[in-house]
Amino acid sequence: MIQTLLLQASSGGGYGQFIMLGGMIVVFYLFFIRPQQKKQKDTKKFIEAVKKGDQVVTVGGIHGKLTAVDEATVTIDVDRGSKLVVEKSSISLESSKKYAEAK
Repeated sequence: MIQTLLLQASSGGGYGQFIMLGGMIVVFYLFFIRPQQKKQKDTKKFIEAVKKGDQVVTVGGIHGKLTAVDEATVTIDVDRGSKLVVEKSSISLESSKKYAEAK
């Protein structure tokens, strides 16, 4: 019985299987890989463009105002002179947009 199933599966149109596989790869690329690459590009562009005085939110949820921007780090004024030094990569693009729109 297993042999008959294997013979039926292998004798079916070989080109149809390749077309389905190719279609699945295209759909996977369009819905998963391409949007993720675009998001990474936007985040990188945002992090490179931050400047002193911008209101930001870190990935950890800390809200504050940038007081200094270095090559790899930023200093965030959290509250009444409390300052934190964090990596630039820890600034969240999504939360910063929402924070800016709320004010």
